[in-house]
Amino acid sequence: MNEDGLTDAVQEAGAVELLLIRHGESEGNLAATEARLAGAEIIDVPARDPDVNLSGTGQEQAKALGTALARIAAESRPDAVVSSPYARAWQTAEIAVEAAGWPVKVLTDERLRDRELGILDRLTRLGVETRYPDEAERRLWLGKLYYRPPGGESWADVALRLRSILDELNTLGTGQRVMLVCHDAVILLVRYVLEGMSEEEILDLAATTSVLNASITRYVRPSGAGPWTLESFNVADHLTEQGVTVTEHAGDASVHPQ
Repeated sequence: MNEDGLTDAVQEAGAVELLLIRHGESEGNLAATEARLAGAEIIDVPARDPDVNLSGTGQEQAKALGTALARIAAESRPDAVVSSPYARAWQTAEIAVEAAGWPVKVLTDERLRDRELGILDRLTRLGVETRYPDEAERRLWLGKLYYRPPGGESWADVALRLRSILDELNTLGTGQRVMLVCHDAVILLVRYVLEGMSEEEILDLAATTSVLNASITRYVRPSGAGPWTLESFNVADHLTEQGVTVTEHAGDASVHPQ
């Protein structure tokens, strides 16, 4: 660990640009929002989490994303596009790459998957408080970064698997550009890793910021060495410009330990 709080692996990565894309709006996003507004305990998702598809709006967002990506000059396009294997992310990547006209194959990596919720899967906050009051209390006590639901993951667990995939940027060679298509928590935790954030800093960000569907976050490092610079975060102007609905479907903002 150096004086900037960054690991040697992150400092020495050879890639010069990293694009992070949140998937378009999913049927699960809609179901979760509807359940919260209705005061329901269960989120009526149509499939298991890895199989939840994009909504109609999500598909339009992915197309608009691709149109925006098509404007990138050929010499500055990503050399690799890697997606979470979850359907909503993979569909976003496939639609966007096709719309952009990029001759690149979308790869998948399970380390980019969304956080696993274990026994709390498909439950709203009310559902957790009603059915697992001890877990609700433990979650409040520990906070978002360190709370791990039975059978699930904490944010720290997710950060650990992200450190390994970011470390593999070292093997790509200086000058490479990479686009990762993933999930809101994953994007926030990439920031946590690359920027050497503290627990308080990442939780402050999570409590105040909703990563927009089909948004673009961009890191650059022209020399291919040293720390990354956050060039832009959570940009969805490409959706507004094309008349596509911007959606945010945020998670629970109660993230700090109490």
